[in-house]
Amino acid sequence: MRLVIQRVREASVTVDNVITGQIGPGLLVLAGCAPTDDEAALAWMVRKLVNLRIFNDENGQMNRSVRDVGGQVLVVSQFTLLADARKGNRPSYSGAAAPAVAEPLYERFVALVAQELDQPVPTGIFGADMQVRLLNDGPVTIVLDSPTT
Repeated sequence: MRLVIQRVREASVTVDNVITGQIGPGLLVLAGCAPTDDEAALAWMVRKLVNLRIFNDENGQMNRSVRDVGGQVLVVSQFTLLADARKGNRPSYSGAAAPAVAEPLYERFVALVAQELDQPVPTGIFGADMQVRLLNDGPVTIVLDSPTT
């Protein structure tokens, strides 16, 4: 699994001109699943995500997590995160899990984040053509790979 984690002031995702998910201050998470992902990898990624200290404390130091600041999380599926563009000009997506494998992993990841934060986690629609809007805060952007990716 690969996550691109962006600290945002606000973010939303739209499908067919309908907002399917939106948040205020928190994290926009783009998530791509790999064929090697399993429950242990998901659990590791969720723990890392909700405890990642990328929010400022009272001294302006990044010492607080999304959990600590009561922030929200918006998760958007994005298989292209696992693209390999090292050869040629057309990326290969063989590193991404097939939709039949990726969708249940993605849904489980979202459910685990919601459980950890004890709040709903808005999302896009898996496999849909989505438009994502965000107001990046910082900017702070972290790329996180699971131990199995």
